[in-house]
Amino acid sequence: MINRRTFTASLLAAVPATGLMGTSVLAQDLRDITFVQPSPSAINSFPVFVAIGEGFFEEEGLNVTVEAINGSGAVLQALSAGQAHFGRPGPGPMIAAKTRGVDAVHIYNVAARSNFGIAVQQDSDIQSVEDLRGKVIGTGTADGAEVGFARNVMSGAGMTEGEDYQFLTVGDGGPATAAFLNGEIDAYSASTADTAILNQRGMAVRDITPAEFGRFFGNGIATMADTIANDRELVEAWSRAFAKGHAFALDDANREAVLQHLADGNPQEGEDKEFQSALFDAVRSKTIPSDDAPHLGWYPAEVWQEWEDALVAGGEIEAPLEDLSAVWTNEFAAIGAEAAGG
Repeated sequence: MINRRTFTASLLAAVPATGLMGTSVLAQDLRDITFVQPSPSAINSFPVFVAIGEGFFEEEGLNVTVEAINGSGAVLQALSAGQAHFGRPGPGPMIAAKTRGVDAVHIYNVAARSNFGIAVQQDSDIQSVEDLRGKVIGTGTADGAEVGFARNVMSGAGMTEGEDYQFLTVGDGGPATAAFLNGEIDAYSASTADTAILNQRGMAVRDITPAEFGRFFGNGIATMADTIANDRELVEAWSRAFAKGHAFALDDANREAVLQHLADGNPQEGEDKEFQSALFDAVRSKTIPSDDAPHLGWYPAEVWQEWEDALVAGGEIEAPLEDLSAVWTNEFAAIGAEAAGG
């Protein structure tokens, strides 16, 4: 059972990074870089694993190790502590962390379309978020991006956490299924991957998220502001390789190679080929930018503002940031897009 709460000291420990690259170049010739992701899923971070497998990072002189930790909060802690160079946190936790002095910056919009939703059991009487008044919403982590997303949705319906509804951290996969069956939760704030896993494992769920929240982009690539200022060549190199991996994976002609790279990154996900393929399609579709986006990885400023407004309204942060633009930039996504061919 895939379980996002599982911590692995190194997701790729069983397969050396040099082996994944399929190259004779020795690791000591490359710069070692650590990427942290908020779940063990290779599919959720597919551009990274494709860029490793296709040798795009190696071409930039980088040897990337992937580590999985529990949620966006932990990702931001690892970045701020200098334990990782890049990570994939959600925008809500990023803004909240900024208020606590964590100077991280989003540099690539991976989940350009919302990859979160509030799901209920297929046969539930609940038909809309308004029906969740007085109910319990399950989450995979206590401080992950799915919590901020659900809080935004609920505040949009005029409800406040602790007064009109409650969150309960239940985990993912099997624990989330058990929470539904035991009546501990009435709904579940889930990523696209979480929902697919529940349905695949026999817990049929449906999404009741209002359509207007589809514009709320999800987790993206982040690094520290100090890294941008003092190690710009690294950020540019990462951005070129990552964007190439993303573009490669969007081309159906490369599908077989992509799925193999993902299975190398997380063998458990690759055991069920049909499920792996379906989950990849679902996650990949959320990374395709909106029609008005000039290139892959682009952030719309107005949606960052909407994220901040929702966090203030929901009480997650006390007041707007002095400079919201310090939390994100499109500069490196543009560099990456150029390297990937636009």
